[in-house]
Amino acid sequence: MKKTCRFSLALLLLFSLMAAISSAQEEKITVYNPRGIQPPIRLIPMPERGSIEGETVYLVDTKYPNTKPFANELFKILQERYPKTNWVFKEKIGMYMDDDPNLWAEIKEKAKGMIMVIGH
Repeated sequence: MKKTCRFSLALLLLFSLMAAISSAQEEKITVYNPRGIQPPIRLIPMPERGSIEGETVYLVDTKYPNTKPFANELFKILQERYPKTNWVFKEKIGMYMDDDPNLWAEIKEKAKGMIMVIGH
């Protein structure tokens, strides 16, 4: 009796499993990309700015968490690759969204360009 009951239960479980698999294979769902449809990337040619040789370029760290090691390493690499350029490393007052008018005025007065280390 127990063997027959176990066998019947096993068959019932097997048929239930087979029915679930076959119905799962027949069902189709539609999956949408949460980003939507992205517009194509447009390449916009930029005007030639000339050489930075002999010019001053500021590297500004916005002090986003953990960007300091990256900014320091980038500063060293830029100095090595462009030795004839005067590189100045500055930390912006406050965080990314905070204004630093004194720094912007200094950069406008003394530099040809600026690279801002934002993070992420």
